Amino acid sequence: MKTVFPKDIADSMRTCILSIFWPKKDIISLFKNNGCTKNDLKNVNNFEELGISRSEIIDIVFNNLFKRSGGGIGQFRSMLQALVNWDHFDPYYFKKLKKLDESEAIRNINHLKQLQEIRDAKIKQQKEERERKEKEIYRKKNTMEQLKKQYINLYQGKDEFGKSISLQHRGYLLETFLKELSIYESLNISDPIKLIGEQIDGTIKYDGENYILEAKWQDSSTASNALYQFAYKVEGKLYGRGLFISINGFSPDSVNALVRGKALNTILIDGADLVLVVEGLFSFKEILDRKIKAAQTMGKIYIDINIMKDKI
Repeated sequence: MKTVFPKDIADSMRTCILSIFWPKKDIISLFKNNGCTKNDLKNVNNFEELGISRSEIIDIVFNNLFKRSGGGIGQFRSMLQALVNWDHFDPYYFKKLKKLDESEAIRNINHLKQLQEIRDAKIKQQKEERERKEKEIYRKKNTMEQLKKQYINLYQGKDEFGKSISLQHRGYLLETFLKELSIYESLNISDPIKLIGEQIDGTIKYDGENYILEAKWQDSSTASNALYQFAYKVEGKLYGRGLFISINGFSPDSVNALVRGKALNTILIDGADLVLVVEGLFSFKEILDRKIKAAQTMGKIYIDINIMKDKI
């Protein structure tokens, strides 16, 4: 798609040319001196024979430039630069013959300068916005790469520096990973909350709802006791909703027992779901959205989001 030179600036340039140049040959010279070709100047070089006016010469050349594959953007920009810096007002036409008015010419040039400054400011703003988005994409790409490395290291029993860690420390680093992932996806996540008789790993706010969060990294799948204890915490809160993350999944008995015995207010996520996130196949928000949709529409709390069917 060709670049289109702004019509308001082109119109202002036309006005400037008419207020600066009186002889038609000088207008032709302006075009030639700013890169216009013979093809751009066709039908105007023989202006005396054709009897065309100064304004008609400008209109014909401008239209020829607009029809070019590049929209004549180079020639227009060159003429624009020449006109905004113009400071020669031929005394023969301005003072002696009084065909032109210097004050009017200066006003027109200043108006053209203002239009150019506004246009350049918009271009600068667009450039800065483009650069900001590119930097944001680059930053996010790097951040996700870091999160992926951090998460895979946990499977290997290592911290972000590759140093071996204990099982307990791995649990703490999992909480850190989840917090950084939530920040990356612009989700509000709280620090751990200590209440009388219970510990809550934190909360995540998604789609206007607060979800009590619990995350576990155990060698075996989460059994009924842990899941029931968490469900009990959730049910004890106003409009309670829960998000239980177990890296090694959940035992079929625990999931079936929870579905049968409790209200469906807990969503289950496992390590495979998080792999989909760090691999860039789904965002964490998309994981949550599909899981919540399955619970609300199908009564399923532990699904494979690729096929929207039970994992057990």
